[in-house]
Amino acid sequence: MKKNKVMLIAEGTFPFNGGGVSTWCQTLCNEIKNADFYLYSVNAVFESKPKYELSPNIKDIIQVPLWTPDEPYDYISYGDEYYKTVGRKEWTSDEVVTERFIPYFEALLEVIYSEEQDMLLLDNLFYELWLYFEDYDFKKTMQSKPTWDTYVKILSEAIVEERNSNATLFDLSIGLRWIYRFLIPLAIVDVPKVDICHLTISGFAIIPALIAHYKHRSKIMVTEHGVFIRERLLAINQSGYPYFLKNLLIKFSETIARLAYHKSEVIASVNKFNQKWEKLYGADENKLKVIYNAVDKDVFKPLDLPEKKNQPPTVVALARVFDLKDIHTMIRSCAVVVKEIPKVQFLVYGDDKAVPEYTSSCKSLIKDLDLENNFKFMGPKSNPHLIFPEGDISILTSISEGFPYTVIESMSCGIPVVATDVGGVSEALNEETGIICKPKNYQQIGEAVIKLLKDENLRGSMGLKCRDRVLEHFTLENLIDEYELIYDQLGSRERI
Repeated sequence: MKKNKVMLIAEGTFPFNGGGVSTWCQTLCNEIKNADFYLYSVNAVFESKPKYELSPNIKDIIQVPLWTPDEPYDYISYGDEYYKTVGRKEWTSDEVVTERFIPYFEALLEVIYSEEQDMLLLDNLFYELWLYFEDYDFKKTMQSKPTWDTYVKILSEAIVEERNSNATLFDLSIGLRWIYRFLIPLAIVDVPKVDICHLTISGFAIIPALIAHYKHRSKIMVTEHGVFIRERLLAINQSGYPYFLKNLLIKFSETIARLAYHKSEVIASVNKFNQKWEKLYGADENKLKVIYNAVDKDVFKPLDLPEKKNQPPTVVALARVFDLKDIHTMIRSCAVVVKEIPKVQFLVYGDDKAVPEYTSSCKSLIKDLDLENNFKFMGPKSNPHLIFPEGDISILTSISEGFPYTVIESMSCGIPVVATDVGGVSEALNEETGIICKPKNYQQIGEAVIKLLKDENLRGSMGLKCRDRVLEHFTLENLIDEYELIYDQLGSRERI
């Protein structure tokens, strides 16, 4: 059987960082039988070692660090002959930039700031930019005087039109630096010849997919976990950036999200909630499909742990410690529970070193609320299927999610869940399997935890129904069948 060749494109996740998206990627690479995978991993910095054991189905890894060094070619060859890399630099001059690059770069900036965006035009602009960077140097082009002058001209005009915005020279330079970094994948002009590009996010991962489409006529699909543009809006609005930079980031991100939906032939989502955002940003309803995340029912299963009989009431969480997981609210909910159940233990497993400043703020809050004996960071654990059976219940307090693995993993282990109503949580969890609360409402969350910890019969009943619900809706077999079918459908289509 001829296998489909799939370039799986991830940002900041698989195979170098953990989390739900990485778990999903690993599942596809390990379990899908009709595809070989080529990983295109976009990261902030160069990662030296994968976090996961890689399946034999993974044939290659292309890593693109966006924020160090000035450009990836500074220390990664990407299989390019040395003379080509040097030649691009030699052939790039201000005259070439002005004649060959500026018309398309100027048009790109105008599209980003336009009210009505033409996706066909935008697609063509990226095609022309790709052709340009096949022959000329990315770094030298983006750092040239014509590029800077054009950027300042277009954005200054946009500032005047908006009237309520202004920008310092520093703001302008930061803005161009961001554009430079986000467009770095355009510098990697050679991508594997694959049948399908599978994006794990509807963001800047579209750029390498476009290159594969232009060069090899590869099909494009995306699986939305958390919605890229929704999470970008949350992060940008909570940032301390001046209005000009916030506006630039929002407009650029919205433009890229629309292009990702426009070019994708299949837009799969891990929940129904995401589809509201996808349609809002121009996704064709006929492309939309829901494929829920799934767990291995034979790994995540109920365990009888005798030691639990002697332990204090225990709440477990599996979460990477950063702002979207809203660990602050989890800590405050613990303070609510302690008033009723003084010996309660909140045990948080997961990477607590990824965002040191956020972890530090959590530890300060724990100290301020006098919870050192109740709330503990346990660090990563290599066997997550053993985490949930440790607890009487599990908890999730995120402000944004796709379809969280931790919820269905806990359910598969027969452990009820208290979770916030974000993303697809309410599609996994119902009133028979846990309690859903409003995001950031630590009082409500704390009261839900108290209710379950104090009622052993309710926990037992919910635990049985948790397991049954997973067996009915969220098994690996369902997920693999869905993706193998899509891969065969896309891979067998006549090239356009």
